[in-house]
Amino acid sequence: MSLLLGVNIDHVATLRQARYARMLESPNAEPSPLQAGLDALEGGADSITIHVRGDRRHMQTSDAFLIRAEVGLPLNFEMGVTEEMAAIALKLKPDFACLVPESREEVTTEGGLDVRGRFDGTRMMVARLQDAGIRVSLFIDPDLAQIEAAAETCADMIELHTGAFANAEGAAQDAELERLVTAAKDGKACALQVNAGHGINYSNIGKILTVPHLAELNIGHSIVARAMRYGFITAVKDMKALMANYDL
Repeated sequence: MSLLLGVNIDHVATLRQARYARMLESPNAEPSPLQAGLDALEGGADSITIHVRGDRRHMQTSDAFLIRAEVGLPLNFEMGVTEEMAAIALKLKPDFACLVPESREEVTTEGGLDVRGRFDGTRMMVARLQDAGIRVSLFIDPDLAQIEAAAETCADMIELHTGAFANAEGAAQDAELERLVTAAKDGKACALQVNAGHGINYSNIGKILTVPHLAELNIGHSIVARAMRYGFITAVKDMKALMANYDL
């Protein structure tokens, strides 16, 4: 089975909000997250990832329902472990839900979900979503204790947080890569589907492809940035091409 690409289109909405946050009904509100989703489909994406945050800094609830209705790809709904987001997810019925930590102070998601420290609440959320037919992933750091806790929640998948790897250089990056390799093996041993994401780009993806047992990569910012120069469809095609020969 080939390695799948989930395209995160949140930062298309970030750009729109920079000017039209208070004028979303305007016919001039652009760029369109929906169009980005359609372009990702044409470029060969295997799924679309969106994150409706509590502060609505980029994706809006209305975006989620429009993309779900109009883009013919599986939808991965990133969400905080909150009652508000659970209510949206249960109406939206995405194919997947990825539980992530959320802080108003962060620019983007920083660090993985503390599944061990928030076990009861996480386990209950996993069960609620699964009861609605939604497969659940947990966004976690490449740490054995968190992987084992994820398995104990009965989640379907984990998404390994690759941010520390992406932000490191030299020997430090090699050490982070080894953590990811070990974590992927641990996830496989725990019978979890292993995905990865955060900070993966066109330069560092070669090293990410040495991590075994990966099912899907979720990539957003780098694709959106490349799209500024080459267009969204081409940016997605270019990333898919780099992923084509993965076989671990």
